[in-house]
Amino acid sequence: MAICRFYSLLFLTISWSFFFANAIQPSQKQVLLQLRKQLEYPKQLDIWLDTSTDFCYVSSPQVNVTCENNFVSELKIMGFASDQTPKKVNSGSFHGFPIPSQTLSQNFSIDSLIATLSRLTSLKVLSLVSLGIWGPLPNKIQRLNTLQYIDLSYNFLYGSIPPTLSRMVSLQSVNLDGNFLNGSFPKGVDLLSSLTSLSLSENGFSGDLPDLQDLPNSLIILYLNNNSFSGQIPVKYSQLNHLQELDLSFNSLSGVPPFSLFSSSSITYLNLTSNKLSGSLPVHLQCGNKLANVDISQNRFTGSLPLCLTNESNNKTVKYDGNCLMIDVTRQHPASYCVEEARGVEVETKDLKDSGHRRNPVIIIGVILGSIMFLVLLVLGFVILSKKLCARGVSEQKLLHKSVQDYSVTGYPSELLTSARLVSEAAKLGTEGIPVHRLFSFEELKEATNNFHRSTLIGEGSTGKIYKGKLENGTDIAIRHLTVSKKYTIRNLKLRLDLLARLRHPHLVCLLGHCISGEGQDNGESNKVYLVYEYVHNGNYRSLLSGNGSENVVLKWGDRLRILTGVAKAVHFLHTGLIPGFFSNRLKANNILLNEDGMGKLSDYGLSIIAEDIKQDANGEGVESWQMKNLEDDVYSFGFILLESLVGPSAASRKDEFLMNEMASFGSEEERKKVVDPVVLDSCSQESLSVIISITKKCFCGDSWARPSFEDVLWHLQYAAQIQAGTQQSAEKVLFMGC
Repeated sequence: MAICRFYSLLFLTISWSFFFANAIQPSQKQVLLQLRKQLEYPKQLDIWLDTSTDFCYVSSPQVNVTCENNFVSELKIMGFASDQTPKKVNSGSFHGFPIPSQTLSQNFSIDSLIATLSRLTSLKVLSLVSLGIWGPLPNKIQRLNTLQYIDLSYNFLYGSIPPTLSRMVSLQSVNLDGNFLNGSFPKGVDLLSSLTSLSLSENGFSGDLPDLQDLPNSLIILYLNNNSFSGQIPVKYSQLNHLQELDLSFNSLSGVPPFSLFSSSSITYLNLTSNKLSGSLPVHLQCGNKLANVDISQNRFTGSLPLCLTNESNNKTVKYDGNCLMIDVTRQHPASYCVEEARGVEVETKDLKDSGHRRNPVIIIGVILGSIMFLVLLVLGFVILSKKLCARGVSEQKLLHKSVQDYSVTGYPSELLTSARLVSEAAKLGTEGIPVHRLFSFEELKEATNNFHRSTLIGEGSTGKIYKGKLENGTDIAIRHLTVSKKYTIRNLKLRLDLLARLRHPHLVCLLGHCISGEGQDNGESNKVYLVYEYVHNGNYRSLLSGNGSENVVLKWGDRLRILTGVAKAVHFLHTGLIPGFFSNRLKANNILLNEDGMGKLSDYGLSIIAEDIKQDANGEGVESWQMKNLEDDVYSFGFILLESLVGPSAASRKDEFLMNEMASFGSEEERKKVVDPVVLDSCSQESLSVIISITKKCFCGDSWARPSFEDVLWHLQYAAQIQAGTQQSAEKVLFMGC
């Protein structure tokens, strides 16, 4: 009896442990309720009316929520009954505006929907099918970067697919069937190296089909049917080694399909019906062993049906009616119906041999001679170009001692270490004149710091000691000494340092180079890394706000906005200028340095990529600090910089107490006088001040999903600066940084 009680108690304990381990977080429940509101309270979501229940354990045939570790990992909502099939409305009835009883109302915003979904930070599966969602897919779709499966089929999405989709590197399946998307095939799909299923059926895509290099080799399923694609089917599709299902039906494709598609070793389903494909297929065409379903009906094929496609030869399901084939003529058109359109078709050499077509010997000889001449010219050009590049490389080496010529962009996950890249050339704007990153020898750094003498030590924190040095050419530098765990191999560490070398922006303290001390030696469990930065002379932002800066400089409101805007641009670049972005950048007022022109430059950025095991600051704050406990991110951290700009460092240093008690005092102009820095009150316009107070409050929302994006923060700063400039009093001007 005692044993039975013991096992009963054990069972109950395990059951309750499982329940609480998977119970939904209150913040996640609030996100789901917000989604219900944005989707305009569909009947399917009435199961969420009882907010006291755990949504992870409430489901229906149309709604399902799955949770992992208290966070939503799967969200599926269907706007139709489970025994029905979703259908696309007549394309002529939708013109980009809401349709009563079919789409969500005029008040719906797809931007807001994506922003809300991004607060589900562990979401892997998202399915919102036939819910009347309308609008163009926004660029901020990239915020759903944890998704592995996305299904937004049979809604009213229109326009082109944004290129930022390519940043969602975890995607394995994309289904956008039955929408109103148009334009050419989206760029960047080839970057989705994990993508196995892509379905864009029943849309308005046009132009040529994507080439092989535009598709990831991981594809297993590709459905592009019921669009307006034209041109020919690329020959090299057979090189998609994992492709099993290909549907190109109901387009306007022409020419002869590549014969290798039929013989692919992995293909099981091939649908080419209702196009304008023409020509004849070889009688002895080879079919892959796994090919089970083929549909070439309603085209303009002529000649005989290949033996491997006849039903008598195997158990394949083959449809071929509506052509001009010499088989089952009652289901074929007369020969006059099918016009040969195979001229200039791209075919494989093997296909030419199989098809039995003869080629004019004169043409063949001409092609061979032309190819030889082309190769000769290509070799000569390569030799001349190599000589020029070698000569230039020698001169550059004299100028830049040990310069690093080839920096591949890298990212955090190991599979992205060699594939990360700059988003665009726009990321390089404003970086002219910034020195080239180079390798430093340890001897150079010892000489620059008098063997790291104590007198050159200018700081110490969680990321190591900082020394001031002077190079042989007289350039002042700052050297940060890091001790990095050997969990990274030297090659991996170099790749990560290469990434830092690519971070170039006018408002980032410039990383001039680096040195790995004792490379290749057995130095215990860590590597010593020295990062060499430009030395920024005029102190940090917090000191100036405190009135402790050089020459007792007073930062007026306009100066603060200018500095903050510059730094916000740098942070925005760190988030979006590189794939993958940097989202944890140790944003603090004392990490903003000012140069001789009063321009703010952010330091200590991006160090988490090589120093992820840092635990403690010199002042006791590190990744285990109170900020991290409040789900700190860059927006949250920048909020404190804004707060210090408003009230001064001394008041802001009380952190939690200030947020709880005095933040509410920003409500009226009279109350602001009690807490806002007098320098700010004397030099600001009230409207400009109100804009910054508003965005600052939003940065401190308890749930990270409710905070603004960094784009929003930057926009508010620029708007406040514009207002300030427009209302600037014509009083006597006090020049910034001196005078």
